[in-house]
Amino acid sequence: MIKENYNKIAVPEMRKKFGYKNDLAVPKIIKVVVSTGLGSKKDDKEKMANIEKSFSLITGQKAKINKAKKSIASFKLRQGMPIGYSVTLRGRQMYDFLDKLVNVAIPRVRDFRGLSPDLIDETGNLSVGFKEHIVFPEATGDDIRSVFGLGATVVTSAKTKEKTLELLKLMGFPFSKK
Repeated sequence: MIKENYNKIAVPEMRKKFGYKNDLAVPKIIKVVVSTGLGSKKDDKEKMANIEKSFSLITGQKAKINKAKKSIASFKLRQGMPIGYSVTLRGRQMYDFLDKLVNVAIPRVRDFRGLSPDLIDETGNLSVGFKEHIVFPEATGDDIRSVFGLGATVVTSAKTKEKTLELLKLMGFPFSKK
């Protein structure tokens, strides 16, 4: 649905509003980066395995393990210890994840009134965080014991915040009225 909205709605509207000469000049979504941290669960191998499995189910791709770059004694962290997982989605998997994000996960967030336009940074990327992964349909009843948060960053080729906001609105992202 997101990809169809881009081709049928966003491209003609963006060309008209911003004066792009051809369809290829219109900004598009390049990739989606999804990541999560382990926090205090980094010492429990069973919980780490559950988080990795759930994270891979949610994103539809095997998660990459992020390791600590340096030791920090106050956090009981040694260099090379696993501290989180991340995934970079492109192509069909990216659009499948975005459909799930926009149509299922975001509306399931408690007291949701729309995404804030402030979530878009000055370089044209949208970053959304979730306190609990259970808003995604892949989260089963077993996962409730090891709830974790995750963040998703939608990277676009738009150069400004205004163009990114317009592009994502036209593609179907539910932004609130400011």
